[in-house]
Amino acid sequence: MAREIELLAPAANAETAIQAILHGADAVYIGPSAHGARKAASNSLEDIKRVVDFAHPYGAKVYATMNTILYDHELQGAENLAWELYRAGVDALIVQDMALLRLDLPPIALHASTQCDTRTLEKAKFLEDVGFSQIVLARELTLREISEICSAVSVPVECFIHGALCVSYSGRCHASQATTGRSANRGECSQVCRLPFTMKDASGRILAQNRHLLSLKDFNASDLLDEMLEAGVSSLKIEGRLKDISYVKNVVAYYRARLDAIIAANPEKYRRSSYGCSVIDFKPQLDKSFNRGFTHYFLDSRRPASISSPLTPKSMGEVITDASQLNNGDGISFFNNRDEYEGVMVNGVEGRRIIGNRAFHIPKGHSIHRTLDAQWQKMLARPTASRRIWLDVTMYADRVEAEDERGVKVCLPTGIEFQPARTPRPLRDIFDKFGNTIYQLRDFKTESLEGMFAPASQLADLRRRLIDTLDSAARATYYFDKRRPENPACTYPADTLDYQDNVANELARKFYHSHGVAEISMAMEREASAKSSAEMRKKNNGMRSVMTTRHCILREMGKCLKFTSAAERDFKLPLTLTSGKSVFRLDFDCKRCEMHLLTDC
Repeated sequence: MAREIELLAPAANAETAIQAILHGADAVYIGPSAHGARKAASNSLEDIKRVVDFAHPYGAKVYATMNTILYDHELQGAENLAWELYRAGVDALIVQDMALLRLDLPPIALHASTQCDTRTLEKAKFLEDVGFSQIVLARELTLREISEICSAVSVPVECFIHGALCVSYSGRCHASQATTGRSANRGECSQVCRLPFTMKDASGRILAQNRHLLSLKDFNASDLLDEMLEAGVSSLKIEGRLKDISYVKNVVAYYRARLDAIIAANPEKYRRSSYGCSVIDFKPQLDKSFNRGFTHYFLDSRRPASISSPLTPKSMGEVITDASQLNNGDGISFFNNRDEYEGVMVNGVEGRRIIGNRAFHIPKGHSIHRTLDAQWQKMLARPTASRRIWLDVTMYADRVEAEDERGVKVCLPTGIEFQPARTPRPLRDIFDKFGNTIYQLRDFKTESLEGMFAPASQLADLRRRLIDTLDSAARATYYFDKRRPENPACTYPADTLDYQDNVANELARKFYHSHGVAEISMAMEREASAKSSAEMRKKNNGMRSVMTTRHCILREMGKCLKFTSAAERDFKLPLTLTSGKSVFRLDFDCKRCEMHLLTDC
């Protein structure tokens, strides 16, 4: 049987969610009023209900992000919110905090957030066993690692395919909390990783100055979708709950077209998880939307050549090869002779000369990046997509039967007395006019009605009743996934990586204890005294790790410790990163190819 494939899109708000669905998303994830990992993208229950009502007729799902760690005093509120979202028709909750599995929740499906830091098949199998219906994998995995996990679990596996990359393993970053008091696990990440840093060695020698050494390029797996589906991925996720509508429109439409082509070529393997054909009136182009340059990250290689964007964390846009491509109002950026990234608004173009809103100089041989295409943005500001459900109708004298692509079938009496027509008008003409509904007529047949006539008003009323009946039947037959039962006998995998330092409440602690975990450290956000922090520092010579990443600065600089001896190195360990008052020591775990940021917080 063909496997359902889901294109999952981000939504900052209801309007963005609706546009994502119109442009081809099979599901959207959106933040409710609290407990979402993007605090700046929260939404009222009424707005989420509006998204649900728009999405479900297409069979599209709505997932609510409740993926922060919770404090004890927040648990009752989280439980109440879960019930409200369930009653609003939300299809699943995306969660990180295991306390939710100990609350009195409605029978709603639970998805394990990327904040759960799922990197091993043992961890994925555990999450399946405790009741998760879908598992989001860490971004850092290779295709081979993803395939191994997909083969080990029976629930759908979700992987990112596009957007910004967290330099740290998700759920393992405390750099923001340590330096600003804003917790990434509480939806308030200050994006320390996008800051400029100076790196020095133990002798004080500067190895890099004012460089964005932790800032990664953006993920783009558009040319590896075939391989991801072959690996067993069922849900393909676009990052970006803080992105605007034009970004979501463009990126969703691009991936919809790519996926449709793959599904059409492999109908025996894959099928789309929602319904309705999206008609897009523009040509999607990924580099026209915000991007820091693109990378496959580790997807097709354990150690890619370059994944960072050290000169700037800003958008690289699209490379312009000819000034004639520019228009008034465009924004362009370029690197000057000091390797600083600067921008100019275009006021006009005369031949090869670009007239800006200020004096500027682009060094010879340097690329011009269009970071704002004024005409493109103007085009995306208007309606750019429609989505329709195919409908087949057969009309008899006494009844009308209809079946749509969702498999919804209805039959209702016509209530019309047909008369012979002097000048027959095709009955289909009336049924072609579905107006602003979600339906589009594909096939229309009549039985024993050739040459018959009925008033247009009666036929229009029949069409309206048919639409109402289809809508009611679709609502009544809509399938909701339910929460899977928890296996109380399963044990937390002792040999896998964990994130127990994110336990911030007593119920989460009890959850882990019930599954065999003996020692659980308190989340940094809830350290009531210096005791637990001091215990952590003992393990790292007076410092504690606040970030774990598969990104290695030294390897990016061609100075990998695995391939250079101490005598060959032009620097002395340990290395430190400094940005303003923030100071981190770098620790390199070459066996695992990981880098840790340590601080004395």
